[in-house]
Amino acid sequence: MSALALPVLDFARYLNPAEKAAFLADLRRAARDSGFFYLINHGVDAGLQRSVQRLARQFFALPDTQKQQVAMIHSPHFRGYNRAASELTRGQPDWREQFDIGAERPALPLSERAPRWQRLQGPNLWPQALPELTPVLLTWQKSMAGVGFMLLRAFAEALCLPADAFDRLYGDRPNEHIKLIRYPGQPAGESNQGVGAHKDSGFLSFLLQDAQQGLQVEVEPGRWTDAAPLAGSFVVNIGELLELATNGYLRATVHRVVSPPSGQERLSIAFFLGAQLDAVVPVYALPADLAQEARGPDSDPENPLLRDVGWNNLKGRLRSHPDVAARYYPDLFRERAERATV
Repeated sequence: MSALALPVLDFARYLNPAEKAAFLADLRRAARDSGFFYLINHGVDAGLQRSVQRLARQFFALPDTQKQQVAMIHSPHFRGYNRAASELTRGQPDWREQFDIGAERPALPLSERAPRWQRLQGPNLWPQALPELTPVLLTWQKSMAGVGFMLLRAFAEALCLPADAFDRLYGDRPNEHIKLIRYPGQPAGESNQGVGAHKDSGFLSFLLQDAQQGLQVEVEPGRWTDAAPLAGSFVVNIGELLELATNGYLRATVHRVVSPPSGQERLSIAFFLGAQLDAVVPVYALPADLAQEARGPDSDPENPLLRDVGWNNLKGRLRSHPDVAARYYPDLFRERAERATV
């Protein structure tokens, strides 16, 4: 553990044969003990990172009328812009405005018998007023996916599995999700829920922070620690599906974001890597000494985790964005509402 309260892992050690074994041991320990760590020397170009942050700020500075042209309500694939308080976490509004981008793929032709989660695949919405945003974000998305795939191979090796153990869950259509996020300052006495307490649902999450603090990790029940910004790093955390795949050996940790004080703001760029939509997550057979330390997955009874990736992703989207759900998935939205009133 470092003075930053979360482990700092140097990815260059993974590529150094003399240090690889020690790195894998540190990775396994960090993922099991806290589920969160800083990743440095990750190989993503620093100039590209600065361009992503610059363009994110320019996007949020656009007039609201231009941002509303790419509002998520126009996308059945849950892509696009949301004003602050539009997304819900555990039923409460998150005070952040955000822009969601997924893998740039054509919408799938849907038959009446096709599973509804197939509608999650589709094109992004891009602001015409900021054409530079599209190539830069797609380039960053490709770079981040490369880091994610390499890190997943490191996780497999750390668990004494074949290095390609997780590869088949991604195939040629991994779930690649970028979220540009701006947290406005909140006056004292107002809600400071930038994002409510939650776990991420995919496999790996990467967060590029600015200098403003706000991310907090629940390292033990009821005990929160700040994931303070560290220049040149990503904050990486384990998602619920990786916890599920390892029977709880790897830890998906609850975290939240506290709004900055009035007169300040916070910019975060998140990248989420998940399995392809038609994947079904197995439980991997770990060596006996690791398997006996597995704690079993810890699923929210009000939002149970599914091994079917497509349905699990769609369930989360319907829960977080009820306006989009009501417009494009009215039958599923009604079912959720009816269950909630029983």
